[in-house]
Order: sequence, then C-alpha cells, then structure tokens
Amino acid sequence: MSKNESSDKNLSSLLNKEGIATGTITINDLREREFNGKALSDIEKKALANFDKYRISELNKQVDDISFHKRYRELQVMSNLGNYEEFLNEKYSKL
Repeated sequence: MSKNESSDKNLSSLLNKEGIATGTITINDLREREFNGKALSDIEKKALANFDKYRISELNKQVDDISFHKRYRELQVMSNLGNYEEFLNEKYSKL
C-alpha cells in the first residue's frame, strides 16, 4: 500500500465515523472559539495541540509539491469535518 493510499484510508476512516453531521465540534470550531476569545477546556487545548503536531508531522513527510498539497487538503477536510475528539487518541499524543 502506498503512502497516498494509506493516507486516503486514514482519511476515509476518520470521516466515516459517526458524528460528522450537524452538532459535531471540529478542530476548526475550536480554533474559531479560541480566536474569538472564548476559553477552551484543557481537553480541547490538547486536541488542538495534537492536531497541530500531527499536521506538521504529516506535511513534513511529503516529498514533492503534489503530495504536499494533496495532504494539505486532506488535513483541511479533517479539521473542518472530523470530530475534535479524534485527536485525543493516543496515536496523536505520541508525536
């Protein structure tokens, strides 16, 4: 399985979870709340920090512009649609 196939599978896995419909709190929702001066819980701050580390790690793995921009778009989708609680999982905390 290539890196792109693996990342596509990971993205599909994340986006197929329940909770993506209305009412899900996303990474971008947390960013917006923080930007507007609203306090975030420690858990929400941890999810943001984990996502940021994951995003940087994933983008640094890309070897050319095409793969970088593809992964960048995938990460945007994750932050726009995925539940922020996904980024509390241990695999994101170990980065």
